[in-house]
Amino acid sequence: MPKVTFLPSQRQVTVAEGENLLRAAMLAGVHVNASCGGQGACGKCRVLLESGQVEDGFSERLSEEDRAQGFRLACRSTVREDLQVRIPIESQLDSRILTLQPPGQGVAFQLPDKDAAWLQERDLFVPPFDLKYLELEPPGAANNENDLNRLLRHLREKEDESGLQVDFDFIRKLPDTLREDDFKVTVALARPVKPERQSVLVNVQPGDRTKEHYALAVDIGTTTIYGQLLDLFTGQVLAEEGAYNAQISYGEDVISRIMYALKPGGLEKMQQVVVGTINEIIHQLLARTEVNPDDISYLTVAGNTTMTQLFLAVQPKYIRLSPYTPAACCYPLVKAVDLGLDLGRHVPTLVFPAVASYVGGDVVAGVLGSMMYLEEPLTLFIDLGTNGEIVIGNREWLACAACSAGPAFEGGGIEHGMRATKGAIEDFSLNPLTCEPMITTVGMARPKGICGSGLINIVAALFEAGLIDERGKFQTDLPTDRVRRGESGLEYVLAFAQDTDVGRDITLNEIDIDNLIRAKGAMYSGYLTLLEGVGLSVENLDRVILAGGFGRYVNIEKAITVGLLPELPLEKFSYIGNGSLLGARMVALSNRLRADVWRIINMTTNFELSEVAAYMDYYVGSLFLPHTERRYFPAVNERISQMHQVTGRLCREKA
Repeated sequence: MPKVTFLPSQRQVTVAEGENLLRAAMLAGVHVNASCGGQGACGKCRVLLESGQVEDGFSERLSEEDRAQGFRLACRSTVREDLQVRIPIESQLDSRILTLQPPGQGVAFQLPDKDAAWLQERDLFVPPFDLKYLELEPPGAANNENDLNRLLRHLREKEDESGLQVDFDFIRKLPDTLREDDFKVTVALARPVKPERQSVLVNVQPGDRTKEHYALAVDIGTTTIYGQLLDLFTGQVLAEEGAYNAQISYGEDVISRIMYALKPGGLEKMQQVVVGTINEIIHQLLARTEVNPDDISYLTVAGNTTMTQLFLAVQPKYIRLSPYTPAACCYPLVKAVDLGLDLGRHVPTLVFPAVASYVGGDVVAGVLGSMMYLEEPLTLFIDLGTNGEIVIGNREWLACAACSAGPAFEGGGIEHGMRATKGAIEDFSLNPLTCEPMITTVGMARPKGICGSGLINIVAALFEAGLIDERGKFQTDLPTDRVRRGESGLEYVLAFAQDTDVGRDITLNEIDIDNLIRAKGAMYSGYLTLLEGVGLSVENLDRVILAGGFGRYVNIEKAITVGLLPELPLEKFSYIGNGSLLGARMVALSNRLRADVWRIINMTTNFELSEVAAYMDYYVGSLFLPHTERRYFPAVNERISQMHQVTGRLCREKA
């Protein structure tokens, strides 16, 4: 992997071949002025190549004379080999500041995926449904036994399968299917979770279909829905698709969707909409893989409690009313066709159970995928989102709670907020002497707005540089035109109109910052309340696992700086990915892990934070950067204090 050395700071970073040079500078903690998001439009990220070559894109901001001298635009340069890159004086930070700004930690350590090989090594690759190929003796004048008894007798005598139950749709399909290929058939048996219960015959197909055995795993998120098509013969993921949950049109959070479901016909509409999104994903998966829909054996689904009830068309009204009671925490198998899914009549839906109103099956699936319930380390599991869920515990016990963080982590409630799509500002650093920004966007496109991870990075950088104080309020005596008074009060201009893709200035104002502070305050006070409830503190944590799509892009160091994550060594943080989808996949591949789902439910104690008096006290204390209690973030406070001292001294020297 290429190594990039930035001069004169001598900062080094190793990156993957093909990495963008501006992103490499971000990773190394080296500031380069950049405000157009990576389109080469502003021309501010000029760097000088002193050794090595880059693959670079054209930009009219760089003349041929500049190029001949070795200048390149960092945002348009791709790293292919070892490089030495000199940062021009106008973009440099004083070395005394650099020593106080360690390179950013963009992504936590990724936990190993629980794939088919992982399951096979542990003797866990035992799908909940089993296919058996049978060659039956055709009936004749001397043997005209009914079709069902003929098949059951064969299974009993040849396959040692006795005491089977039979699904009614199986009987409907049996006569014609037996005769389609001269009584050579493949039958599907649904295996029970508890071995003392009976297996059920659910499907029959002509010929040998034992190698054409598939399942679907689906994560129903409030914002997005993801699905995977699984090969149950090999255990491999054949394809994955995702789409925005079409319920967004009726409300961005669970409360607004519950309110819509209360309207006449609202519940039916919400169910139809979410099923429509899932059907789109199923059609795309089958089209990509050319899998026959009749070869799908079952579907596993994980979602939060509200999403689950809306998917099943179960009224969620009482989830939002004290004492916050869901209709049920576990559901029996339900046929996919009865929900409106475009799958065969034999396909059942296995729905993950919930713990409580705001700790749903998606969290149970994430805990299953993390394996924290089987291990000794005391773990804090965090699913960051509009409804942030947290679980604390290990193999001996689990405690959980939900925090209503609001939509800020997904770009909601922010004047220029947006989801993490092309053009969203996702990374940011600041020259504290000039207040000039360094910006990168999703897809390296011209800026369109700010996504959740970008919001955290921006606020952390403004706080570190002293542009905002602990309350998130801007300093008013700064030598820059980027801090100004706008329609919503004081704001910082991230990108001027000529550098954006929306034709107007993109700014961050004090109301936006306050929304982030409230969101991170809700999460952090949840950690403290839950830990106190079990007689522990942050110092007792052995590790922190982040889950969810948002968790992938969180800069751990910056999240600690603003007080979103507890101040712990970076090596204690890891990332699990989409824990809900991971858990749904693992259960689809392992009947034995289905039993562990109930183990997790039974060992988990739920805390309703709104009913715990200490929660509000902790919340009020968390409404500062990073927190009113310095003891929770001693290293952050010490580092920022030193940075402000150095920056202030340099500013006075410059003046």
